[in-house]
Amino acid sequence: METTTRKQALIKAIYERLEQAYEDTLEDVIELLDIRKAEDQEDIKALHEGREDIKKNGTISWEQVKRELASESI
Repeated sequence: METTTRKQALIKAIYERLEQAYEDTLEDVIELLDIRKAEDQEDIKALHEGREDIKKNGTISWEQVKRELASESI
């Protein structure tokens, strides 16, 4: 319930500011939301692929996970 109330308050605050924003700012907001959506879809795809890999090959070691995470942060 608290999450819903907080989200509604944020949406209201955003809406009030968007009403006063310039058109190019609104375009930037849409672009940021689209980027976030694409990143979320990539994360979901990676999770799905990881599950499929585990189904085929069994589990992976914690050391392998750490190596993969380290290589991604470069």
